[in-house]
Amino acid sequence: MVPPHPTSGMLRSTERKRAAKTSKKELVILTGISGAGKASALKTFEDLGYQAVDNLPLELMPEFAGLVQKSKDIDRAAIVVDVREGQAFDRLPEIIKRVKRVLPTRVVFLDAQDPVLVRRYSETRRPHPLRRSETVSRSIVEERQMLDSIRNVADTLIDTSRFNVHELRAEIQKRFGRGDQNQTMLVSCLSFGFKNGVPLDADLVFDVRFLPNPHFVPEFHDKTGLDPKVAAYVTGFSQTGEFLTKVTDLMLFLMPHYVKEGKSYLTVAFGCTGGQHRSVMMAEELTRRLTKAGYQVKAVHRDMPR
Repeated sequence: MVPPHPTSGMLRSTERKRAAKTSKKELVILTGISGAGKASALKTFEDLGYQAVDNLPLELMPEFAGLVQKSKDIDRAAIVVDVREGQAFDRLPEIIKRVKRVLPTRVVFLDAQDPVLVRRYSETRRPHPLRRSETVSRSIVEERQMLDSIRNVADTLIDTSRFNVHELRAEIQKRFGRGDQNQTMLVSCLSFGFKNGVPLDADLVFDVRFLPNPHFVPEFHDKTGLDPKVAAYVTGFSQTGEFLTKVTDLMLFLMPHYVKEGKSYLTVAFGCTGGQHRSVMMAEELTRRLTKAGYQVKAVHRDMPR
C-alpha cells in the first residue's frame, strides 16, 4: 500500500479553499418581458455590488462568465438579455447550460400583466423593441411567444405588476441582498461654512451656529473641530449633548425608511460660520454614532483648513 504523499492533505485543503471561494461567485441572467422593469432591476443589482452589464451579446456570455470566475475583483455579476438580441435569442437556453458549467448562475425572469405593460408603454411613450406590429398589445403577444422557453427554465420569476420602481428595488434587495441592507445606502456627514454657501447636494442641513464659537477662544483660533481640545470645548455645553441626542434619534428613525424607499446616497450637512470648528466636530461625532449603528458613513469637511 502506497502511503499518501505528505503534501496531499495540503493540496486538498487548498482545493477546498479554492472551491469555497469559487462558490461565492454568482452570475444572474436577468431577462423577461419588455416593460417589466429590467433596467430598474439591473440598477438595483449594481447598487448591491454586482458587476452590471446590459444587453451583452449572447456569444460573449460564456467568455464573460469565465472572466468572472477567474477575477479576483468581481464576485457577482448581473447581465440583462432580452429580445433585442433578435434571432440569436433562440440560443439562450443552450448558452445558459454552458454558462452554468462555468460558475453558479441564476436566471431571473421579470413579468407583468398585459394591461399593466400597455399602460407603462403609454405613460413612457417608448416604442416596443419588436416594432413589428401595429399595436403594443400585439407586440407583447409576439414577445411572450419568443420568451416562453426561457420562462420555463427560469430559476426565479418576479411579477412586477403591482410594483412601482421603489417596491421592485426592495423586492430585488430582499431576494439577492446579503442580509445587510444598511450597506446599500452610503451616508456622508458633511461640514461646511455658511459664509461659503449651503452645499447643493445636502439632503438634510443642520445649523449649529447656536453653539458657542471656539473661534473666539485664542488657543483654538487656528485649530479645527478634529482637535480633541476643540471637541471637548464644544461638547462641554449641555445644549451640544442634547442636540446630538435629538439629531441621532432623528437619523436612526429616518434612515431605515430611506433604505426602504431605495435611496442610495444620503448627505447630512452641519453648518457653522466658517466650517472650521463646530460643524467639523458635529460631522465627526454623527459619523461615529451612525457607524456604530451599522451604517456605511464617511465624514467630509468641505471648508475646513487643510
